[in-house]
Amino acid sequence: MKDVEVRSVRYDEPEARTVMHAALAELAGRYGGTGDDTPMDPAEFTPPGGDFVVAFLGGEPVGGAGWRAHGDEDAELKRMFTSAAVRGRGIGRRVLAAIEESARAQGRRRLILEVGDLQPEAIAMYNACGYDRIENFGFYRDEPGTLSFARDL
Repeated sequence: MKDVEVRSVRYDEPEARTVMHAALAELAGRYGGTGDDTPMDPAEFTPPGGDFVVAFLGGEPVGGAGWRAHGDEDAELKRMFTSAAVRGRGIGRRVLAAIEESARAQGRRRLILEVGDLQPEAIAMYNACGYDRIENFGFYRDEPGTLSFARDL
């Protein structure tokens, strides 16, 4: 999509917060509760140890994601989201590619992520983009329905 712009923003900027609130609202609708209780510090999403990108369509934030360092070589994907109104248009893949490039540029060798089994569209995208199942890790590693994936960068 030529009219979509994906760019880095600070984690605490309004556009990033808009994306994160929408992501959490959708997760809460699927799983209940707050959607995601993973502890996160905005400083984790600041280069060189992380980044946050937002996809804009017509100047409006419609998707985004962040990565943060996980150990010495991995980057962990967080808050991957595309607005339901624009899904199926390749925006999620553009966001994911931007995250992968950002992490690669900071010397990260692999991108890892957690996703719940009630997100089949996300799982399908990760599979189509070359992500493989790995042993569960992270905040939800012991929760039923948690799936973890990784891809070498």
